Amino acid sequence: MSVTRRSFLALVGGGSAALALAQEVDGSKILRSWNPEGAIRSLMAYVQKVTREGSPDFIPVPERIAVFDNDGTLWPENPIPFQAAFVLDTLKTLVQQKPELRDNPDVKAALTGDLKTLVADHYRGLFALIALTHDGVTVEEYERRVSDWMSTARHPRYGRPYDECIYQPMLEVLQYLRENRFKTWIVSGGGADFMRVWSERVYGIPPEQVIGSHGGARYEMRDGNPVMVKSTNTLFIDDREGKPVGIHQLIGRRPVVCVGNSDGDKAMLEYTTINNRRLSFGMLVHHTDAEREYAYDAQPRSTGKLVEALADAGKRGWVVADMKRDFRRMFPFDQ
Repeated sequence: MSVTRRSFLALVGGGSAALALAQEVDGSKILRSWNPEGAIRSLMAYVQKVTREGSPDFIPVPERIAVFDNDGTLWPENPIPFQAAFVLDTLKTLVQQKPELRDNPDVKAALTGDLKTLVADHYRGLFALIALTHDGVTVEEYERRVSDWMSTARHPRYGRPYDECIYQPMLEVLQYLRENRFKTWIVSGGGADFMRVWSERVYGIPPEQVIGSHGGARYEMRDGNPVMVKSTNTLFIDDREGKPVGIHQLIGRRPVVCVGNSDGDKAMLEYTTINNRRLSFGMLVHHTDAEREYAYDAQPRSTGKLVEALADAGKRGWVVADMKRDFRRMFPFDQ
């Protein structure tokens, strides 16, 4: 039996040195939901450069870090972010138990659909609702609530479970990068505990590779059982300039690939691509397809404003993926 150099490395592998010598995996059979003549060509060309042994731009496997925003990048954020829908549904149940909460101005805004009030002042009202519905809840109980909601709630436009409303082209990008030995991370303004419940099942990204906004936590013994209890006494907002901070603190390496969709991702794109000692790649997902999804940039329905980062894309070399032009297929359930 003949053994090629690559198959030998795979047999004896496990070490980063063996993995580092693996060659680029062809994306033509993976990235099928993309227009092959569009933005995806730039990503494929980049991966070919940095994974080819002997290339001056070769990046060792341990340094192949790719970071992705979640809302608006991996799944929709309209008509409201999915976690906001979860919080509002949880709040409706809580108000039935405690009617006096209707006098709370943030609760009133939520119940009347006044999203502008909730997202104003860097989401002050929304975070107040998160504190109201999450404080004092054990991590296990919170995970159960999220799982139960995911199994029953439906997206108002598509009529599908929220965790089925994910962008098929982006799932393929995640797979393509991982098959080329990149480690994929979520770096999102959404709650870390919310995303960690389903990220591995939906995206193949394990919970330890999820960075998000988070509050504090405390250890307690309840009825003889050790539990972690959620707290919002302190909050870290993983958005805008907070994203590079979260990456530094929790990854410890500068990414070489960054994909986002809004001005909230601008700092993360800058941190990835400006003066990086490794060849880097930045991409913006531009929502331009009102027929299959939503079309917005300067005036989104809720979150996802894209003005500053889009204006900088040309001078920074960031690739702009136009969803109407580049996505041949939007969701896994599309024909």
